[in-house]
Amino acid sequence: MLEIKDGKTILTTPVSAEDLKDIKIGDIIYLNGSLTTCRDVAHRRVVEEGREIPVDVRNNAIFHAGPIIRPLPDDKFEMVSVGPTTSMRMEKFEYEFVKITGVRVIVGKGGMKENTARACKEFGAIHCVFPAGNAVVAAVEVEEIVKAEWRDLGMPETLWNCRVKEFGPLIVSIDAQGRNYFEEMKVEYNKNKDVQIEAISKQVGFIK
Repeated sequence: MLEIKDGKTILTTPVSAEDLKDIKIGDIIYLNGSLTTCRDVAHRRVVEEGREIPVDVRNNAIFHAGPIIRPLPDDKFEMVSVGPTTSMRMEKFEYEFVKITGVRVIVGKGGMKENTARACKEFGAIHCVFPAGNAVVAAVEVEEIVKAEWRDLGMPETLWNCRVKEFGPLIVSIDAQGRNYFEEMKVEYNKNKDVQIEAISKQVGFIK
Protein backbone atom coordinates (compact mmCIF):
# COMPACT_ATOMS: atom_id res chain seq x y z
CA MET A 1 0.00 0.00 0.00
CA LEU A 2 1.18 3.53 -0.80
CA GLU A 3 0.04 6.58 1.17
CA ILE A 4 1.06 10.18 1.79
CA LYS A 5 1.10 10.99 5.50
CA ASP A 6 2.32 14.28 6.99
CA GLY A 7 4.12 14.97 3.73
CA LYS A 8 5.89 11.61 3.73
CA THR A 9 5.51 8.96 1.04
CA ILE A 10 5.03 5.71 2.96
CA LEU A 11 5.04 2.20 1.53
CA THR A 12 3.41 -0.46 3.68
CA THR A 13 4.03 -4.13 2.97
CA PRO A 14 2.83 -6.12 1.18
CA VAL A 15 3.84 -3.90 -1.76
CA SER A 16 2.40 -4.36 -5.25
CA ALA A 17 3.77 -3.35 -8.66
CA GLU A 18 0.93 -0.82 -8.80
CA ASP A 19 2.21 0.80 -5.60
CA LEU A 20 5.59 1.40 -7.24
CA LYS A 21 4.55 2.66 -10.67
CA ASP A 22 4.63 6.37 -9.79
CA ILE A 23 7.75 6.24 -7.60
CA LYS A 24 10.75 7.72 -9.42
CA ILE A 25 14.50 7.82 -8.88
CA GLY A 26 15.46 10.51 -6.41
CA ASP A 27 12.17 10.22 -4.49
CA ILE A 28 12.35 9.88 -0.72
CA ILE A 29 10.12 7.22 0.81
CA TYR A 30 9.57 5.45 4.13
CA LEU A 31 8.68 1.83 4.82
CA ASN A 32 6.18 0.22 7.19
CA GLY A 33 5.80 -3.50 7.75
CA SER A 34 8.12 -6.40 6.97
CA LEU A 35 11.87 -5.85 6.40
CA THR A 36 14.39 -8.71 6.43
CA THR A 37 18.16 -8.29 6.60
CA CYS A 38 19.73 -10.27 3.76
CA ARG A 39 23.38 -10.19 2.73
CA ASP A 40 25.94 -12.03 0.62
CA VAL A 41 25.74 -15.58 1.93
CA ALA A 42 21.94 -15.62 2.02
CA HIS A 43 21.87 -14.45 -1.61
CA ARG A 44 24.35 -17.17 -2.52
CA ARG A 45 22.27 -19.85 -0.82
CA VAL A 46 19.16 -18.83 -2.76
CA VAL A 47 20.78 -18.23 -6.16
CA GLU A 48 23.73 -20.62 -6.31
CA GLU A 49 22.58 -23.42 -4.00
CA GLY A 50 18.90 -23.28 -4.90
CA ARG A 51 17.78 -23.23 -1.29
CA GLU A 52 14.34 -21.89 -0.42
CA ILE A 53 14.54 -18.71 1.59
CA PRO A 54 12.95 -19.41 5.01
CA VAL A 55 11.43 -15.92 5.31
CA ASP A 56 8.65 -14.95 2.91
CA VAL A 57 9.98 -11.78 1.27
CA ARG A 58 7.54 -11.85 -1.68
CA ASN A 59 6.01 -8.37 -2.01
CA ASN A 60 8.06 -7.35 1.03
CA ALA A 61 11.46 -5.73 1.59
CA ILE A 62 15.04 -6.81 2.22
CA PHE A 63 17.88 -4.81 3.75
CA HIS A 64 21.52 -5.30 2.79
CA ALA A 65 22.74 -5.01 6.38
CA GLY A 66 24.65 -6.82 9.10
CA PRO A 67 23.07 -5.75 12.38
CA ILE A 68 24.18 -5.89 15.98
CA ILE A 69 21.60 -7.81 18.00
CA ARG A 70 21.04 -8.13 21.74
CA PRO A 71 19.58 -11.51 22.79
CA LEU A 72 16.67 -11.37 25.22
CA PRO A 73 14.95 -14.09 27.26
CA ASP A 74 12.54 -16.54 25.61
CA ASP A 75 14.35 -16.51 22.26
CA LYS A 76 13.58 -12.83 21.69
CA PHE A 77 15.94 -10.22 20.29
CA GLU A 78 16.50 -6.48 20.33
CA MET A 79 17.99 -4.45 17.48
CA VAL A 80 20.97 -2.42 18.71
CA SER A 81 22.39 -1.15 15.43
CA VAL A 82 21.56 -1.89 11.79
CA GLY A 83 23.57 0.08 9.24
CA PRO A 84 23.41 -0.67 5.52
CA THR A 85 26.18 -2.60 3.83
CA THR A 86 27.40 -1.97 0.28
CA SER A 87 24.69 -3.12 -2.12
CA MET A 88 27.11 -3.66 -4.98
CA ARG A 89 28.31 -6.82 -3.25
CA MET A 90 24.93 -8.37 -4.08
CA GLU A 91 24.81 -7.10 -7.68
CA LYS A 92 25.76 -10.39 -9.34
CA PHE A 93 22.98 -12.22 -7.46
CA GLU A 94 20.20 -9.65 -7.47
CA TYR A 95 18.46 -10.36 -10.78
CA GLU A 96 17.99 -14.04 -9.96
CA PHE A 97 17.23 -13.28 -6.33
CA VAL A 98 14.38 -10.90 -7.24
CA LYS A 99 13.09 -13.36 -9.85
CA ILE A 100 13.06 -16.26 -7.40
CA THR A 101 11.84 -14.53 -4.24
CA GLY A 102 9.50 -11.85 -5.58
CA VAL A 103 10.95 -9.18 -3.29
CA ARG A 104 9.67 -5.68 -4.11
CA VAL A 105 11.90 -3.30 -2.14
CA ILE A 106 15.67 -3.64 -1.81
CA VAL A 107 17.47 -1.34 0.64
CA GLY A 108 21.20 -0.88 1.01
CA LYS A 109 24.14 1.49 0.69
CA GLY A 110 25.38 2.96 -2.59
CA GLY A 111 24.20 2.18 -6.09
CA MET A 112 23.69 -1.01 -8.06
CA LYS A 113 24.03 -1.74 -11.77
CA GLU A 114 22.52 -3.54 -14.77
CA ASN A 115 21.49 -6.80 -13.08
CA THR A 116 19.45 -5.01 -10.46
CA ALA A 117 18.03 -2.41 -12.84
CA ARG A 118 16.87 -5.21 -15.18
CA ALA A 119 15.26 -7.05 -12.27
CA CYS A 120 13.46 -3.92 -11.09
CA LYS A 121 12.09 -3.25 -14.57
CA GLU A 122 11.06 -6.83 -15.36
CA PHE A 123 9.59 -7.79 -12.00
CA GLY A 124 8.38 -4.46 -10.61
CA ALA A 125 10.81 -3.70 -7.79
CA ILE A 126 12.89 -0.77 -6.54
CA HIS A 127 16.29 -0.28 -4.93
CA CYS A 128 16.68 2.37 -2.24
CA VAL A 129 19.60 3.84 -0.33
CA PHE A 130 19.49 4.23 3.43
CA PRO A 131 21.90 7.04 4.45
CA ALA A 132 25.13 5.62 5.83
CA GLY A 133 26.22 6.51 9.35
CA ASN A 134 22.72 6.23 10.80
CA ALA A 135 22.72 2.64 12.07
CA VAL A 136 21.36 3.55 15.49
CA VAL A 137 18.56 5.64 13.94
CA ALA A 138 17.66 2.66 11.76
CA ALA A 139 17.56 0.40 14.83
CA VAL A 140 15.10 2.74 16.57
CA GLU A 141 12.78 2.38 13.56
CA VAL A 142 12.66 -1.40 14.10
CA GLU A 143 9.61 -2.06 16.27
CA GLU A 144 10.21 -5.79 16.69
CA ILE A 145 12.41 -8.62 15.49
CA VAL A 146 9.76 -11.14 14.53
CA LYS A 147 12.02 -14.10 13.83
CA ALA A 148 15.56 -15.12 12.94
CA GLU A 149 16.40 -17.69 10.27
CA TRP A 150 19.65 -19.25 9.05
CA ARG A 151 21.27 -18.51 12.42
CA ASP A 152 24.11 -20.84 11.53
CA LEU A 153 25.47 -18.00 9.37
CA GLY A 154 26.27 -15.86 12.41
CA MET A 155 24.83 -12.57 13.53
CA PRO A 156 25.65 -10.38 10.48
CA GLU A 157 24.35 -12.90 7.91
CA THR A 158 21.30 -14.24 9.76
CA LEU A 159 17.97 -13.36 8.19
CA TRP A 160 16.51 -11.00 10.81
CA ASN A 161 12.86 -10.52 9.92
CA CYS A 162 11.71 -7.23 11.42
CA ARG A 163 8.59 -5.14 11.72
CA VAL A 164 9.48 -1.51 10.99
CA LYS A 165 7.69 1.81 11.35
CA GLU A 166 8.46 4.70 8.97
CA PHE A 167 11.84 3.15 8.23
CA GLY A 168 13.91 5.71 6.38
CA PRO A 169 14.49 8.11 4.80
CA LEU A 170 15.07 5.87 1.79
CA ILE A 171 16.31 7.47 -1.43
CA VAL A 172 15.10 5.64 -4.53
CA SER A 173 18.16 4.82 -6.63
CA ILE A 174 16.54 2.40 -9.12
CA ASP A 175 12.84 2.63 -9.91
CA ALA A 176 10.41 0.09 -11.35
CA GLN A 177 11.05 1.45 -14.85
CA GLY A 178 14.70 0.46 -14.52
CA ARG A 179 16.06 4.01 -14.32
CA ASN A 180 19.26 4.21 -12.28
CA TYR A 181 19.88 7.42 -10.35
CA PHE A 182 23.58 6.82 -9.79
CA GLU A 183 24.28 5.99 -13.43
CA GLU A 184 22.24 8.92 -14.78
CA MET A 185 23.79 11.40 -12.38
CA LYS A 186 27.26 10.13 -13.21
CA VAL A 187 26.86 11.56 -16.72
CA GLU A 188 25.88 14.96 -15.31
CA TYR A 189 28.68 14.91 -12.75
CA ASN A 190 31.25 14.18 -15.47
CA LYS A 191 29.95 17.04 -17.61
CA ASN A 192 30.25 19.45 -14.70
CA LYS A 193 33.66 18.06 -13.81
CA ASP A 194 35.02 18.73 -17.29
CA VAL A 195 33.74 22.33 -17.20
CA GLN A 196 35.30 22.93 -13.79
CA ILE A 197 38.63 21.36 -14.76
CA GLU A 198 38.78 23.62 -17.81
CA ALA A 199 38.03 26.73 -15.73
CA ILE A 200 40.57 25.83 -13.03
CA SER A 201 43.24 24.96 -15.61
CA LYS A 202 43.00 28.46 -17.09
CA GLN A 203 43.53 29.99 -13.66
CA VAL A 204 46.51 27.85 -12.68
CA GLY A 205 48.03 27.41 -16.11
CA PHE A 206 51.08 29.42 -15.04
CA ILE A 207 52.08 26.61 -12.64
CA LYS A 208 54.70 24.36 -14.21
